[in-house]
Amino acid sequence: MSATPVPSVVVDSEEGPGPVVQRPAAPPPPPFPLPPLFGKFPFEGIEVHDPGLQPYLYLHPIYSPHSEGKLSGRPFMKTHMHLVERLANHLMKGGKFTGKKSKALSTVRRAFEELSDKEHQNPLQLLVNAVENAAPREEVTRLQFGGISVPRAVDAAPARRVAVAIRNLAQGAIQASRKSTKPIYSCLATEIALAAKGDLTSFAVGRKEEVERVAQSAR
Repeated sequence: MSATPVPSVVVDSEEGPGPVVQRPAAPPPPPFPLPPLFGKFPFEGIEVHDPGLQPYLYLHPIYSPHSEGKLSGRPFMKTHMHLVERLANHLMKGGKFTGKKSKALSTVRRAFEELSDKEHQNPLQLLVNAVENAAPREEVTRLQFGGISVPRAVDAAPARRVAVAIRNLAQGAIQASRKSTKPIYSCLATEIALAAKGDLTSFAVGRKEEVERVAQSAR
């Protein structure tokens, strides 16, 4: 079988008649629609405002984010795991959802539904905004000078910034559910909404400000 010819666009050279430059045409759109998350929340129009975090926020269109452990045990593969799945995995560390991935994903889905009803925005965009606002830019490490431990401020790597932000979002929702009669999905929706606005009452944003304040004093 002969290969299908690739369509090209013929563009005249800038110096008048002469050789022409053939450039490949833009690829056609996929013949199938992109699957919305949980069948409700579209991936189109999601914007990442922080260029440093953009390569580490994996938002590939998928109906249900579940990698089935394919990325576990492999270094630096978290950047290839869906952002929503990483949030669900951190919810599983709270004790209530330990080993219960379906319940953690169901909690995220119900939190997104509540966000969509209350904020009238795409909850995926709110989650991206919350991660950007909760990602610390500086952290503190300790250096040894002649047997003396001295704190020093260091710039946080982009991959670590995303990991810390997701962890604090999940931890804030878990702690809020222990102190309130509201269900955990409602606490998670409140935490994401507050962090997306940069509100200091959010656990994740408050932790970020505290870490950066300590790092500033250790410069």
